[in-house]
Amino acid sequence: MHRRYLMGKKMTFILLIPALVFISIFLIFPAIWVLKVGMTNETLTGVKARSPDFVGFDNFRRILSDRFFYNALRISLLFVFGSAIIGQAGLGMVLALLTYRKSHRLKTLVQSVVILAWIIPEVVVAYLWIAFLDKDYGTLNSLLSWMGAGKINWFYDHPIFTIVIFNTWRGTAYSMLLFSAALETIPPSYLETADIIGTSSWRKFKDIILPNVKSYIFTDFILITLWTFNVFTPYLLTGGGPSFRTELLPIYIYRNAFRYFKIGYGSAISTVVLMINLVLAVFYITLSRRKRT
Repeated sequence: MHRRYLMGKKMTFILLIPALVFISIFLIFPAIWVLKVGMTNETLTGVKARSPDFVGFDNFRRILSDRFFYNALRISLLFVFGSAIIGQAGLGMVLALLTYRKSHRLKTLVQSVVILAWIIPEVVVAYLWIAFLDKDYGTLNSLLSWMGAGKINWFYDHPIFTIVIFNTWRGTAYSMLLFSAALETIPPSYLETADIIGTSSWRKFKDIILPNVKSYIFTDFILITLWTFNVFTPYLLTGGGPSFRTELLPIYIYRNAFRYFKIGYGSAISTVVLMINLVLAVFYITLSRRKRT
């Protein structure tokens, strides 16, 4: 029995080797390399591009005193909360509930429209939204003018709101598909019984639907938070402006590493962002386990 147990563990380890190799090549090694570069003053051009000096934690100390880093962190947190937590997860749940137990044709139509926004290339999506929100000739302002309202400079007056709506529109498909699949796992008899006794829609959601899809909600929160925290697409829409008011952390890294050519400093910022991602992931996983308990 003991020998069979050891053979089972050995076989499990052998089967895990390909996954461990891929994780090492594409995750662990790049993270260590970025940390190593972040401890140098390497640049993209000049003398330090060929022979950078080791500076230890100087880059990390600079980050802690850089007001642009805190500005990018604040904007990123607002962006994640508004776009991922409220926007994508909230809208995805609403769409999943609206199409739940509806005709297959209607459900397919809604899902196709939402998925279309997800699969269109990012450059095309950014161009469409610029054309939609342009102050002088944008479609939205044209409609507002037709209704007697004034034109709004969306990119200047409401920059964070603009990129939140843009990313919500683009990324809701994943949450909607996940929640739609989760709703299909609920035994139909639960809701049929609730319908017979005249339970309100809110009580059905609170007492039947929510407990059954709770684990899916945490999974969705983990994934879309990490994806949104690292998204670079808003750069195509605003370039981080105006006046750094939409400069997310990925855009801040790009500006330092590839516009100011400070590869070492950009790598240090990337390491900090990686640590923030790990903290967020651990927070969600811990919260999920507590909820299960």
